[in-house]
Parts: sequence; C-alpha cells; structure tokens
Amino acid sequence: MGSKHKLRWAAEGYKPCQHLLAYRLKHGAESFRVLQKCLRAGGTPGRACIKREEKEVPRCASCGRAHGRLYACLLCATIGCWSPPEAPHARLHAQTAPGHDLAVDVDRAELFCCACSDQVYDPDFDRAVIGAQSAPLLGGTAKSYEKEHPINGKDAADCVKRRRGAEYKPWVPTPGEQLALRQGSTPLKEDESLPSGLRGLNNLGNTCFMNSVLQALLHTPPLRNYFLSDRHNRAICQRRAPHLCLGCDMDTIFSAAFSGERTPYSPAQFLYSWWRHAANLAGYEQQDAHEFFISTVDGIHANSGTTSPRARHSQGGRAGDVDCRCIVHRVFSGLLRSDVTCTVCGFTSTTYDPCVDISLDLEPDIGTEKLFVDPVLNGESGGRSSRAASSAFSASTLLGCLDRFTRPERLGANEKFFCQRCQTRQESIKQMSVRKLPLVLCFHIKRFEHSSTRNTSRKVDRYVQFPFFLDMLPYLSSSIVRSRHGNRLLSVDSEETGLPSMHSPFSSEFELFAVVTHSGKLDSGHYVCFLRLSGRWYKCDDAWVTRVSEDVVRASQGYMLYYVQKTLSYKASDLLPSSTPDILDKNGKHGGYSCVSGLPSMVNGV
Repeated sequence: MGSKHKLRWAAEGYKPCQHLLAYRLKHGAESFRVLQKCLRAGGTPGRACIKREEKEVPRCASCGRAHGRLYACLLCATIGCWSPPEAPHARLHAQTAPGHDLAVDVDRAELFCCACSDQVYDPDFDRAVIGAQSAPLLGGTAKSYEKEHPINGKDAADCVKRRRGAEYKPWVPTPGEQLALRQGSTPLKEDESLPSGLRGLNNLGNTCFMNSVLQALLHTPPLRNYFLSDRHNRAICQRRAPHLCLGCDMDTIFSAAFSGERTPYSPAQFLYSWWRHAANLAGYEQQDAHEFFISTVDGIHANSGTTSPRARHSQGGRAGDVDCRCIVHRVFSGLLRSDVTCTVCGFTSTTYDPCVDISLDLEPDIGTEKLFVDPVLNGESGGRSSRAASSAFSASTLLGCLDRFTRPERLGANEKFFCQRCQTRQESIKQMSVRKLPLVLCFHIKRFEHSSTRNTSRKVDRYVQFPFFLDMLPYLSSSIVRSRHGNRLLSVDSEETGLPSMHSPFSSEFELFAVVTHSGKLDSGHYVCFLRLSGRWYKCDDAWVTRVSEDVVRASQGYMLYYVQKTLSYKASDLLPSSTPDILDKNGKHGGYSCVSGLPSMVNGV
C-alpha cells in the first residue's frame, strides 16, 4: 500500500512529509472513511468543514480561543489553536502525544502537519473531502457516496481503459459487397456547381418554416449519413404494418434531395404526415420554425420503438442513465443541469433535464442590465467574464446570451424553494449549466415575446452576433462546479459528481453549419436557411438556392443556430444492430469528421 501511494505521489510531482507516511503506514487509508462522515460542505463554495451543531463554537482545548486558525487532531480530535506563534497549542499537543502530528483545519477541512508547520496533501484525504462536498449535490449522503466510491478503487489507468472507445476502423467492402452495391444502387448525378444534396423545396402555402428546418436537418452530418446508409428503410418499416412514421417520410426526402435532381422538390407527404402527428398545428397558417423542429424530433422518435429520455429520467436517477437510442436523440439530445443553492446554509439541490435544443434570452438593452452581486458565490459567475461590450452597440452576442443563461440568478421572494437542510422555504440562487453536450447543438434565440398581462405578442428585431466556431467548455457543468470547489483536486468520478473527467472522449468545440433566420413581423414574416457545405455558404429560400458570402450570413437575423462537434468519437459498444453495412456517401474529398457510434463516417463535413 505504501509503495502504491508513493508512485501516485511521484506521478503528481509531490513528495509527502515523513509524518504523513508514518500515519498511513500505521493506520492506512481506511481511517479517512471515518473522517468523511465527520465532514460537511461549508457555507462558502469550494470549502468543507468539520461537522458541528448549529450553535456549537469550536474552541482551543488549552486556552479556550475561538477565533483564528483551529486544528483538530486526526487521531483524538483534540482542538488546538496556532497562537501564540512561538508556542502554538496545536504543535504542543503533537509534541506531547507521539504520533499525533496530523490535524485537520476546523473551518477549511485542510490536512495540516503540526510538526512540519505546513499543509500536506494526501489523495485519499482529498477524496474524502470531495465526497463530503458532493453528497448534497447528488441529493444523497456521505454513506451512500462512500458505498459507491470506495477509497481503494481502481487506478487512473483502469478508469482510462474503461472510458476508452474502440479504435475506429474504416469499412472496406468485400468483392461480394461491392457487387451487391453495384446491383442495388443508382450512381448519384454530379453537379459541379452545387454540392450533393442541395435542392430547393417548394412552398406549399406558408410552409417556409418547414422548408428552412428541413434543409438544416437534411444537412445535419450525423442525421444525413444515418439515412443515406439506409439505417431507416421505409419499405421494411411499412412492410411490418402500415402506420404513420415521420422517419419514413424523412427517408423519402433524403432520397429525393440526394437523387441528383436539381428541380425543386415538394415535401407534400411529409407535411401531411406532420399535420397528422401535430393536429393542433395543422393548416396553412404560418407556424413557428422552433415548434416545428421540436415536433418533428418528437414525431421521428415516437415511432422509433425506444424510450423517451424524459420518460426514463427521474429526479433520483443519475444523469448518465438518460440514453435514448433513437437517431434524433442520439444526435440532438443533451442534458442541462440546474443547481439551486440556499442563501442561508449553502445547501444545493441539483436536478437534470434532457433537451434537444437550448433556448436563450437576448441580452437586455444598454442601461437595463443590473450587476449581479452574490455574497454566497463571492460575486463570481462561473469564472467567466461577461460580454457587456455587446450592449454598448445595442446588440447581443451568442456568447453573451450563454453567459446570461449560465450565470447565477437570485430567485425572488415568491420563488422560495424548500431547503432540505433548513427544513423551511428559503431564498435561493439558481444556476444553469450544460451537463452533457449533444453531437449537434441547436440554439433557439427567443425573438418572440408574449405578455400575459397585456395579452399581446411582439417580435424582438435585435441583431445577434454568432461565431462560426464555438467552444462550450466554459458553460459545462464541469467548469462551473470546479469554480465552486476552488482549487481542490477533483479525484472523484466525474459521472457521479458532474465534475470534469480528464479522459472524456467528447469534444467541446463546435462548428456552425446551418442558420435559420426570420425576417419581417410576428404574423407576416419569412424563414430562410443558410447552409455551410464544402466550405461555402448557400441560401435556401424555399425553391431558390443561391451562393452567398460569410458577411451575408453574419448580417442575418439568426433565430436557430445549428453547431456540430468538430471531433466525433467512435465507440464500438454503441453500435446499433443492423444487417445493412455502413455505406458512405460519395464526396470523400470533403472529409472532416471521424465516425460516431452506429453512424457511418461523416466524410462530407461542413
């Protein structure tokens, strides 16, 4: 045991003191199990302290001092102060009681060597402290946490091995498979002027909202390659029993769009099926593109034969259990985390909510934004600086909207939540973050405001600056929770705590490939979709498809923004059972993506 921890300390570049080594040799790591039960999360984020009664005041056993640094002996729990400097009582206790050199800071839960007069580091002690802090975040107890995370668990190398996906190997067809492909496939007609799959959609009567979203879905890399590899075969699907299936209708549109024809296509069958699925939205009135997107995702999922993430998710379950296997949720589904912290005792209630898009409020006009100062969180907002400069130009930025979405927000007096520790309703602070990123990230800009008091609605014609490349790392739960825990070493399993994983296979870097815009008024507007294909931007205005510059896209009034991960990982354990081999589309010269679980290579990258 001793040599094992020496190797771990050496790998971390730290040499422990001889008193700590002697303590571990005699008592082992099991003593920290007992210590974890004596700790609790402190009132200040990122800190822990020793448990005590609400009105109990710790005092030095020698002089009765109750202020300043106080240390509790790790063996006998005797409290000693660190004053006077020439003869601190904590050190005197260590000198008079052999083997009692180590102590714990009462208010900070930091390991201290009284003989060396310095803080010392032990990985198992840090694990116990983080476990005590994480227990309320998980809505559990230190006992349940300890049961699921034994101190003597697997080494870091084992954890890396457990998370590592299988090495991606491209599919090379056999001679028999090549013959089957030639006999059962029709070569695509190439058009040098436009990329493959770029085809206009006829307006069937105020259906620009549908056409713009369909264009984005047709060129969503994972979704496109899924349907083009015949993983949803409409003939086989309908052969079992004729039924309403938006997936079959989507497969029909993919076949039409990538058939090589350039004349505009009329998605009448899809519109009819969508009307049957969403009867409340049926008709030729103008509809909201965002509502159509959500409804379409739900419709494709409804006939996939899988369980909805929202139905499978429970308040007491772990976030990692939310894993719907249908194609739309595998592409678009993410997980949001909501932390509500009591301003009195610091207790935090954490909930998780699956989502297929993120709706963002616009930044307020200049002069309306108030500075957020929170004494509980020390005035910090996730460790990120705000983009207040955008308000100076009466414009918003996507990064500013994300800052606004993830920053702490003090809930009003009429929104008090029931604190489990205080056993009463208290004022609280709420903070949102992104627990799990999807393969394709969809942002919905809230441009339509509805007033229930005035019974009126209006559109916000505010310009939003959006980047073509986006890093979501500052908005992840791992980054925000790390800021709460300070510089404490995070050695606890990230899947349980929401803390960062050093070996996460998912990328936080995204690239913009589609923008759905809205121009005009609330009741008489028009939707258009901009697509980035083969490094160029194209404007899809119903049946008309034209090439445009980046400046035109940047100047557009973005309503829905679609980003795809720049690096997509491959895990053999996630492959879908299918008798159909992975058929890659022909434009391999535009390669830019690796393979994702169960989906063919995304060689026609954006």
